[in-house]
Amino acid sequence: MREMDRPDIQAMIDSRRIPIIYMHDVHRYYIVGDIVVKALDGISVKIYKGDFTAIMGPSGSGKSTMMNLIGCLDTPTSGGILIDGEDTRGLDETELAYIRNRKIGFVFQQFNLLGKLNALENVMTPLIYSGDVSYRERRERAENALERVGLSDRMRHLPNELSGGQKQRVAIARAIVTQPSIILADEPTGALDTKTGDQIMELFQELNSEGNTVVVVTHNEEIGKSCSAQIRIRDGRREV
Repeated sequence: MREMDRPDIQAMIDSRRIPIIYMHDVHRYYIVGDIVVKALDGISVKIYKGDFTAIMGPSGSGKSTMMNLIGCLDTPTSGGILIDGEDTRGLDETELAYIRNRKIGFVFQQFNLLGKLNALENVMTPLIYSGDVSYRERRERAENALERVGLSDRMRHLPNELSGGQKQRVAIARAIVTQPSIILADEPTGALDTKTGDQIMELFQELNSEGNTVVVVTHNEEIGKSCSAQIRIRDGRREV
């Protein structure tokens, strides 16, 4: 396994067109008993600002591992990753958490909303961890985000009072409220019916048309085709 050379990183930083996500020869291995599981085995990817990209592959292909690495929820065994021009190698958990909070908005299949908080409070939550946003600004930005996803009339509703599509819209509002560099969605339509799923993908397309970089992790071919680019992986390697 070869580490990414420092000159290679610096060349990317100094170039005029820097990928917002740059993975170079990334490996992620896990030890399970006496077995080495190669979740990712030499992945290289460039995704640019404003792209709308699907990361696709069957179950066990490594796409979830790839999502965790892009989202700074995990670190590679070897290789290098740049997120919005920042080299993530050697960063401690506090530094990785800073990138997650400031640069990446997450949308999950199961919504991951806090059941005791209403929609507005759920969307405000990421701004609390920013540490430098006043309550008044948190509230205003959360209201604007919910209005953007068409839920201005559901701000006071608890998650159990919302439909699946409404819950996912709240999750998207929560993802965009920090004004991240990247929106990272993991199977965002997996818990929804087809019609509602199509509406959620239309919302992602609208956000992308406004300049947001959107990365969708999916095994669904129809969802993948609705994105402007596809990255396909199988058995931890990128398909050519």
